[in-house]
Amino acid sequence: MYLTSCRGYVEVDQPGVRTLKYTSDFQYILNNINTFEYAYTLPLLSSDDIDINSTAILNNLTDDNKQVYTWADYFYTSSQTDVNWTNLYNQIYDCNTITDKVLSSQGGTDAEKKGIYAEALMQRAYAYHTLMNMYSPIYQESTADVSLGVPLLLTPDLYASLKRPTARTVYNQIISDIREALPNLPVTPTNVIHPGQTAAYALLARTYLYMQKYDSAGINAQKALDRQNTMLDLRTLTTGTLPKRLKDPEIILSKVASFYTTLPLSSNLINLFSTTDLRYSLYTKDGGSLYPKFTGRAYYRNKWIGEDINVGPSVPEMMLIKAESLVRKGQYNDGIQVLNDLRKMRFNTADYTDLSAQSASEALKIVIEERRRELMGRGIRWFDQRRLGTETGLVDIVQRVVSGVTYTLAPMSNRYTFPISAKVTDLNPEIEQNPR
Repeated sequence: MYLTSCRGYVEVDQPGVRTLKYTSDFQYILNNINTFEYAYTLPLLSSDDIDINSTAILNNLTDDNKQVYTWADYFYTSSQTDVNWTNLYNQIYDCNTITDKVLSSQGGTDAEKKGIYAEALMQRAYAYHTLMNMYSPIYQESTADVSLGVPLLLTPDLYASLKRPTARTVYNQIISDIREALPNLPVTPTNVIHPGQTAAYALLARTYLYMQKYDSAGINAQKALDRQNTMLDLRTLTTGTLPKRLKDPEIILSKVASFYTTLPLSSNLINLFSTTDLRYSLYTKDGGSLYPKFTGRAYYRNKWIGEDINVGPSVPEMMLIKAESLVRKGQYNDGIQVLNDLRKMRFNTADYTDLSAQSASEALKIVIEERRRELMGRGIRWFDQRRLGTETGLVDIVQRVVSGVTYTLAPMSNRYTFPISAKVTDLNPEIEQNPR
């Protein structure tokens, strides 16, 4: 699994290295934001939020990123590391080390130990949630007992079986971890880098959304909103006053994605915006003012504040999940009202008008479009493309032209599941590759 670099530190005393023994040692592991804040990079390139129309930007992409962008059979050679897979399993290894030992550690109260244990469960659940929506086929209830999940490791045993269990098995573990963690998570965490109870409900909402269990998604989104519901009022902000993540009241749990160059947003996304939408002016920037220059606009909110892109659950996302759940239950006017409550913070008063729908099917398309506007540029759209592809007419065929070659991605294609890198499968032949 490419995790052996951790072994010496956690198993034996070494000169100058202290064996994990005290409760505070395990908290220090969780405080490592370089490990636990990382989410992914691949969905930033693969989603239809992005359409690179600049030869200069294409030439700046590494070979593996070009493979991601064109939904290739394989992204990496046998000598390359998929940092998405490796970083997420490193998080899981650290979490397993904590859950294995913290309750018997020295120097902490029972409450402190249980709190650290609960946070490790949450971080492990988040990592598996991300892995499943990248490397496991699109979840469908009818195939969940045969569809492959990802290797499920629950102890810090580097020699445990890596045979892939079913998708249902992994999702059951994610939900179990979150529910077990909930009672011992803080109501108000020290900051948004550490999960509290609101984050647990938000992750449940996301998990059920991607499982297409929309009623449960809405219930948990509401529980998250009952605890945190402050929205940014974009009418009062400028590009210079957008808050950083530690002071952003919308962020429920901070998880970040990063990419080394600014990517052009697709025209079909930009065409969903009116120029009076404050997200258009505050969250995007004209490509002609960037380097390399390109025609169109780029997602730029993270650049304005000088941080990586935040992709963790947020108040607006919970509102969107609630709205979609209501619409899918037939309460489409109530769902549209939730969208309007969100949008009032995204337009100057003179430019704002309420949305309305005449049917549940029309309302669902409005919700999906609003998700694209509010959550753009964060890779979240890739996960939506996956789940929505199971329903007719909600996801279009996507095409990209690179060096005169046209690449096509159809709904429900195997290319919606990322390949497991050759380096991983060569070292661990029991890990079955995804169909290509």
